[in-house]
Amino acid sequence: MARKTTQKNGNDLKETANKVWLAGLGALATAGEEGGKLFDKLAARGEDFETDGREQIERVKVRMEKVADQAKSKADGVWSRFESMIDDKVTAALHRVGVPTRNEIKNLSARVADLSRKVEQIKPGAARPKKAAPRSRKAQA
Repeated sequence: MARKTTQKNGNDLKETANKVWLAGLGALATAGEEGGKLFDKLAARGEDFETDGREQIERVKVRMEKVADQAKSKADGVWSRFESMIDDKVTAALHRVGVPTRNEIKNLSARVADLSRKVEQIKPGAARPKKAAPRSRKAQA
């Protein structure tokens, strides 16, 4: 009877060891099959994630360009007002000390040129158009 029990325990042990071995092989086969499917599924999700990421980056880029354009536009406006303010202040300071404007200098230069022409015309010895000499009566006959 002891032999039967030992033999039965030995067979049970072999059978259990065999089942453990087969379960391990089954797990390996399942991991191989499922691993391939899982790999493909992960790769597909990675592609989707990459596409979504690129789209988000592009949207952010467009928004940032709009913000940059708005900031540049505001800066240009502020700079223009600043330049205008500086020009006005410099012009006012120049007027206070008596410096003429460009238009005043231009008008003055034109008047000086006009007066110079008139002075040249009335100078003694200046070439004036001569009056025609009266003709003698002999020359007329």
